[in-house]
Amino acid sequence: MKGSFDVLDGPAEHVAPQLLGCYLVRELRGKRLIGKIVETEAYDQTDVASHSYRGETPRTKVMFGKAGHLYVYFTYGMHYCCNVVVGPPGHGAAVLIRAIEPLEGEAEMVANRNGITGAQVTNGPAKLCYALGIDKTMNGHDLRVSPLGLIINEPLPEKDIVQTVRVGISQGKEVPWRFYIKNSKYVSRPL
Repeated sequence: MKGSFDVLDGPAEHVAPQLLGCYLVRELRGKRLIGKIVETEAYDQTDVASHSYRGETPRTKVMFGKAGHLYVYFTYGMHYCCNVVVGPPGHGAAVLIRAIEPLEGEAEMVANRNGITGAQVTNGPAKLCYALGIDKTMNGHDLRVSPLGLIINEPLPEKDIVQTVRVGISQGKEVPWRFYIKNSKYVSRPL
């Protein structure tokens, strides 16, 4: 591991841009799949768009736990999305991983996406979960250990990061807590 998981102890809106350029490493069916995080969104219990806004529930319990665990939820009755839990225990906050760039194991990611190729393989939160084989069984998983790990890299320079409002939500749309790597072709919805 290159960097310290201590970076995850901060507020979601500060951690979200720091996760850009970090790696998700997935061990799946004897293969190693690596993706560079290129797009994130921050969510916090004080934020009306967050699952943790109404307090801790059986669904959101992981969000109130220790930073560095995975919060996986099912959306639209058909897709999984994954988040990195951040902040101190007891405070419900997480960073949604919206898109990754395949670095290793792209052929396996394509196979997991039923032959879809190019940026469409991982340029969205549900797409990357399909590509990496992430589902509800990984909810609460500690990202310090296999079969899914997070490698913390040095933060990217601010000039390489675009900050904008979040997408795909109905409340809190005006909050500028979406971050992505400028000029990445894997971003789900570039400006």
